[in-house]
Amino acid sequence: MTRPAAPRRTPARRRWLRPALVAAFVLVPLVEIWAILQVGQLVGPWWTIALLVLDSFIGAWLIRREGGRAWRALHEALQGGRMPAREIADGALILVGGTLMLSPGFVLDVVGIVLILPLTRPVARRLLTSVVERRLVVPGSGFGGFPAGFPRDAHRPGPGPEGPVVRGDVID
Repeated sequence: MTRPAAPRRTPARRRWLRPALVAAFVLVPLVEIWAILQVGQLVGPWWTIALLVLDSFIGAWLIRREGGRAWRALHEALQGGRMPAREIADGALILVGGTLMLSPGFVLDVVGIVLILPLTRPVARRLLTSVVERRLVVPGSGFGGFPAGFPRDAHRPGPGPEGPVVRGDVID
C-alpha cells in the first residue's frame, strides 16, 4: 500500500501569488467590461466596436514595427559581440505589450501601448530589470551573487571592454 504524497508547501514569498492571480482574472475582465460600457455610452455601440477593431489593427501594426526594430537591435548586438540584455528586455516587453494590445478592451490596450512605445518602454524596462535582479541575486550572498566566503579578489583581472573579465579554461 502506498502512502499519499505530502502536500507541497509554497514558499512564504509566493503565498500572495494565487490570490493575486485570482483577483487579476476576475477584476481585469470586470474593469474591461466597465470601460467598454462607459465608452459605449459616450460614443455609441457601433463606434465602440469600431474603436475596438481599430485599436487591434493599431496594436498589430505597432507590434510589427517595434518588434522588427527590437529584432534588428538584437541582431546588431549579437553581431557586435556584446551582451544583448537591453534588446532581450525590449523584445519581452513588446511581446507582452502586443499580447495585451490584441486582446479586446481599452484598459489593457493602454498598458500594452506603454510597454510597446519607445518613449515609455524604458520605464517598463527599468521595472522589469529590477524584478529580474531581485529574483537572480540572493541578498546577503556575498560579492555579486557569489556565495559568502568566495575569495573576491582571487585571480580577478581588471575590467574588460564590457565589464569585469573572469579568466578560465574551457573543458570539453
